[in-house]
Amino acid sequence: MAAGLAAGCGYTASSVLPAHIKTIAIPTFANNTVEHGLAEDVTQSLTDGFIADRHLRIERERDADSVLRGTILSYRNRVYGYNTQEIATQYEITMVLQVTFRDLDRNRDIWKEDGMILRTTYNVEAVGEVPPQTESDGRLELMQKMTSQIVGRTVQGW
Repeated sequence: MAAGLAAGCGYTASSVLPAHIKTIAIPTFANNTVEHGLAEDVTQSLTDGFIADRHLRIERERDADSVLRGTILSYRNRVYGYNTQEIATQYEITMVLQVTFRDLDRNRDIWKEDGMILRTTYNVEAVGEVPPQTESDGRLELMQKMTSQIVGRTVQGW
């Protein structure tokens, strides 16, 4: 029993948002890459993440207390690993974002990052019981990582 109590002590996921911020707008991110649909994927993933988190309600910018703006600076999908026949077996997707979370009521940035780097790898050959993956699978995982990082930083200050 004591071990169970000790494991649960010392950490709470309380919000560090200013008390007056209850809503957020997430305009479509700008896309400085040639990847079609990437800005829409990023924006939708973030919107879904904030809805699931439930700390902030999504609103149009003119009705919101805060805004999350961003630009996709780069997106790269490159070979990351080869097999003994020198055939690509693993790829790495790297995306770099510029993101700003701004308090619209006080007209100030709460946090800003000019070079947020996100990475994930995926295997194009089956690995054990895991079937081969596609770039779409890797991109979905990258979106999940990005959303978790940005939502966490916004509402919990990570």
